[in-house]
Amino acid sequence: MADEITGLSQLLDQIETSSRHSKRISLQLVIEAIGLRSFAPFLLLVGLILFSPLSGVPGVSSAMAALLLLVAIQLLLGRRHVWLPQWLLRRSISKSKLNKALNGMKKPAEFADRWMQPRLDFLVRRGGTYAIAAICSLIALAIPLMEPVPFSATTAGFALTIFGLALVSHDGLLALMAFAVTALLTGLLVSTLL
Repeated sequence: MADEITGLSQLLDQIETSSRHSKRISLQLVIEAIGLRSFAPFLLLVGLILFSPLSGVPGVSSAMAALLLLVAIQLLLGRRHVWLPQWLLRRSISKSKLNKALNGMKKPAEFADRWMQPRLDFLVRRGGTYAIAAICSLIALAIPLMEPVPFSATTAGFALTIFGLALVSHDGLLALMAFAVTALLTGLLVSTLL
């Protein structure tokens, strides 16, 4: 069973360690690495994938939107463990693509881990968590609309990463930043589509 994730570097290390002996990395393997006990690492994982070059791989954005919606709805319903369908768990990418993405995120992860700390925790507990889950559900529903808008899925990934980091580290200031990025993303999407 995976240790409780408390930072971005730890999440990346656990994924890298679990994928050492496989040529293709399935979502199930990644989930086994981060554990089923917490929703926060899932939000963080989806955000990182959408924020990374992996989002350019055909089908990845749609799979991540489905994962995000499932996780966010389960969080809204108060479930203690994550459930995911087998068809989603079987989705995989090559080890080389995963390693490239992980290596590109290591230095930013170390920087982020030094800056994060528990603060304004009312924004990442109870009511704040439900607000984050509701926003993440809306982002998941909007991702298909973002496909024609360049870099919009990357911006969504950035917001989701910040939400995930906020929940993992109990940092309400990060949650406020993620709400601001989400508002910016919404304005960008609306202005582009109109």
